[in-house]
Amino acid sequence: MSSENPSGADNQQETVRSMFDLDPRWVTGFVDGEGCFSVSIHRNPNARSTGGWQLHPVFHVYQHEAHREVLEALIPVFACGRLRPKGPNSSVWTFAVDSLRDLEEHVLPFFELHPLVVKAGDFRRFAVIVTAMPRKGHLDPAGFERLVRLAYAMNAQGKQRSRTIDEILTGSSETARQARARAR
Repeated sequence: MSSENPSGADNQQETVRSMFDLDPRWVTGFVDGEGCFSVSIHRNPNARSTGGWQLHPVFHVYQHEAHREVLEALIPVFACGRLRPKGPNSSVWTFAVDSLRDLEEHVLPFFELHPLVVKAGDFRRFAVIVTAMPRKGHLDPAGFERLVRLAYAMNAQGKQRSRTIDEILTGSSETARQARARAR
């Protein structure tokens, strides 16, 4: 049988098409290399029970803009997420999921079914934090401290954080003491 396509042209199209139907094991390996589970801690004056601090878990996967289509292909895999440039002048793009609901309903189950290797420890800590937050486990002082300690144990022991863990927890402890004093 002859074809008008040069030898291998059908195979090339098939390779491109299959890239967008990502194998879950490939996704896991890709995230192990290019992904990040992080919990940032921001000032929020309305978060009185936590000393004015707010936890914000985010799942990211990074890639150069030349390969943005790989990040786009993650959206149907996780049934959530969005793409954006990493910074205003960056050629790196990020796939990000920061909705607690999406993290709990889509991201956590995916990696429980398809376990990570390199980032397994960070994922376990991240999963504890994400599942505790909708249940308000971060709003009492002891729960908040436990989750902050988990967050600081992630990503090379929090070496890139701009504040020390003591700065976060001291403010939280002081607020808890003030709340107990007011309640008396």
